[in-house]
Amino acid sequence: MNVMRFSLLALSLIAAVGFGQANPDTKAIEDGINHLRSVPDADRGRVTKELAAKIRALPAGGNKTLLAQLLANLSTEGDFGHDTLQEVANTLAGSLKESPDPKNGFAYLQLAQLSRYEHVSVKLAGPEYRQAVAKADAIDKARRKADFVLNDLDGKAWSLSALRGKVVLVNFWATWCPPCRKEMPDLADLYTKFKDKGLVVLAISDEEMSKVKPFVAEKAMPFPVLLDPGRKVNERYQVDGIPKSFIYDRNGKLVAQSMDMRTRRQFLELLGRAGLK
Repeated sequence: MNVMRFSLLALSLIAAVGFGQANPDTKAIEDGINHLRSVPDADRGRVTKELAAKIRALPAGGNKTLLAQLLANLSTEGDFGHDTLQEVANTLAGSLKESPDPKNGFAYLQLAQLSRYEHVSVKLAGPEYRQAVAKADAIDKARRKADFVLNDLDGKAWSLSALRGKVVLVNFWATWCPPCRKEMPDLADLYTKFKDKGLVVLAISDEEMSKVKPFVAEKAMPFPVLLDPGRKVNERYQVDGIPKSFIYDRNGKLVAQSMDMRTRRQFLELLGRAGLK
């Protein structure tokens, strides 16, 4: 899930209806979404699809699109099946088709990103979606050109452009982010497995040293952790939610990226695009 964006959407939903004031069907869906992280991964795809079906059954308008957005945010934080993501995308697209919302540009961008990074089919026409696709293209173009120099926790400077010849995985994360913490063990294991084959992992946090350093020591994170004071690199990459990962091949070309947390299998698939097997 993109945590920052989820929080903004949740606040929007609270402002719109207030928890406890929605109709029973909407409240039950809210509760299901709020507890989705507590569902075991083996069951989470099924539960997500059930919630998507309940959202589709709601009347048009009201909070239907917001609920679909909240579910879409959570549906990408892991590997719960392509069919699950397709159901979620269908639900959000159907809601916007029923009740177009030109002011909610993020809903259309969510669909464009689901199509681009999760390879789902989006059946939605209209200028709002076309604009979202164009925005996603512009974001990708900016990310392909992005470079940075940041210091790690020991004060060593790391430059992305200086790592040509290596496969580089740039991961944006934070200590307070549950999906970030969930994917870190897999990321650490893969770094250990592939570092002798040229993999470099750069984990970037915009938090203060006093928060990051104890966490890194406790978790024994084996790769460089960089600090981004002022969020300048986050903004350069247009990171609006974490975790988010970017994979560069040995020529410095951006070959893969994720819109949310990844599992070991998903990381392996992304690294494979950079030539690591």
